[in-house]
Amino acid sequence: MPIYDAIGQSYAYSRLPDVRIVDSVVHLLALTPGSIIADIGAGTGGYSRMLAERGFHIYAVEPSAVMRSHATPHPRVQWLSDYAEAITLPNNAVDAVICLLAIHHFSELKKAFYEMNRIAKKKVSILTFDVIASKSFWLYDYFPFIREYDKQVFSSLKNIISLLEEITQRVVDVHPFMLPPDLSDMFLAAGWRKPEIYLNAQVRASMSAFALANPNAVQTGINLLQTDLNYGQWNAKYGQLKQLNQLDVGYRFLCVKK
Repeated sequence: MPIYDAIGQSYAYSRLPDVRIVDSVVHLLALTPGSIIADIGAGTGGYSRMLAERGFHIYAVEPSAVMRSHATPHPRVQWLSDYAEAITLPNNAVDAVICLLAIHHFSELKKAFYEMNRIAKKKVSILTFDVIASKSFWLYDYFPFIREYDKQVFSSLKNIISLLEEITQRVVDVHPFMLPPDLSDMFLAAGWRKPEIYLNAQVRASMSAFALANPNAVQTGINLLQTDLNYGQWNAKYGQLKQLNQLDVGYRFLCVKK
């Protein structure tokens, strides 16, 4: 949680909920408005609020007081200061559980999955990151420490799926989430077609891979990226990406129907 107390200060600026992610969640859950959803690791509650605006009732589960302090209240969003490993809701309390780009920060993933399965009556949907699928992402060329960070904090997708299937006793369906070029939620790969965003300190501050990194290593990468952008080298090496309207960088929805 300390990392989220630190980076939570920047979330209101650069980690705004993206409608394409909300559309994907609504499609995958296939629930009627009025259904109850628990958003585990809800952060500042942007996705909880957008789902509430579509008629769902939300339990926003977030242990970081800093994150919760930046939330915009909504009458259909109820906040819980719980950790994912110990959720104070009864069995089958919600129709579905979602967890968006948060499981890599849980202290005990098995306990968290147990809790998600325990409280969900119908579905569990998790958005996470496949390190193997992202191995050729250009950002690593400038900030190689991010590759090592990703390997440390993200379990392999195969292991995550295996653990989730063990806990739920259900088959996990995997759905790639193709990144659009104009994400409003600026998580790590959001700038795949807009490299200049990584020069913005406030944007980097909301990305844990940068927030936890050695400042000297970050600055080395920034200098290299800035130089390549100034002299057209980035465009020469990666400019073909600007012809694409979407890119698979390794983000995956894992869905369990109970």
